[in-house]
Amino acid sequence: MIEVYKGERKVDLDNKALIDRYRTMLTIRRFEERVSKEFFDGNVKGYVHLYIGEEAVATGVCGNLLPTDRIVSHHRGHGHCIAKGADINRMMAEIFGKKTGYCKGKGGSMHIADFGVGMLGANGIVGAGLPIACGAATAAQMEGGNGVAAVFFGDGGVHEGEFHEAMNLASVWKLPLIFVCENNYYAVNTPSKYAIAIDEIYKRAACYSMPGMAVDGNDVVAVHQAAKELVERARQGKGPSFLECRTYRWHGHFESRMPTDTRPPEEIAEWKKKDPVVAMERKLLAAGVSTQADLDKMNAQILERIDDAVKFAKESPFPAPEDALEDVYST
Repeated sequence: MIEVYKGERKVDLDNKALIDRYRTMLTIRRFEERVSKEFFDGNVKGYVHLYIGEEAVATGVCGNLLPTDRIVSHHRGHGHCIAKGADINRMMAEIFGKKTGYCKGKGGSMHIADFGVGMLGANGIVGAGLPIACGAATAAQMEGGNGVAAVFFGDGGVHEGEFHEAMNLASVWKLPLIFVCENNYYAVNTPSKYAIAIDEIYKRAACYSMPGMAVDGNDVVAVHQAAKELVERARQGKGPSFLECRTYRWHGHFESRMPTDTRPPEEIAEWKKKDPVVAMERKLLAAGVSTQADLDKMNAQILERIDDAVKFAKESPFPAPEDALEDVYST
């Protein structure tokens, strides 16, 4: 099964599920917009890599997962955390470097994890989440249930040795693992067309005897349906699969006060016309699933939650110097 998935299958999402998917995407968007603002206001230190523009991928994939299923993220991981059910108060506190954060303020934006919801962590090293995900899928296999794991990585991650090692091991051991490539066409500022010696990334799945699909990563329903097939396949013990989601990040590789984004402005503008959040909003309104008043109310509620998260973060204490000696497992 090597194909480009165009969403022809029957959609199994009812109206409530469609609204839930929209709510998740909108929460990610508003959360990331606020993180950007707080960064430029000087309240967030270090690097932040925003998920704006890619919300449909995390939402569509994680919507098929159970709380007991596990995911592994990468450096652009806020969207994955939210889609998997992480607490935005603790997320914001961690981004602010506060003690009430998920990593007690020591990890920051790129290291948020919540094992309680199956989020095994973001990772600042390109491709490093791939072997971790093999471990998560091995655990699911050994537990004897129908648990699965999913790992998110970018088009730049497919160049790493860990990518090939993880794909091979997952296939040999028939692991219940879904490889999710978020192809946003750039590794920092290097266009994938200059760096990838294959016309379509998903075709690499064939080299490891696993199914591969490509999907419009800005269409949350298409992502959901494609991921659903692959997740169900993994639950049935049929092994790993590969899903390439073609999408685009709106912001530069990371937030910066210096001009670091070399992508053509007209290209960014064209992709913004394919806004996944707005596209889903239009579908809900056109189908009569929701009214504009309902969506406006939802937006206000989400913004209030994010205001509360920022308040929580700002009022939380920084770690004390002696806290540096806690949670140290090796020297």
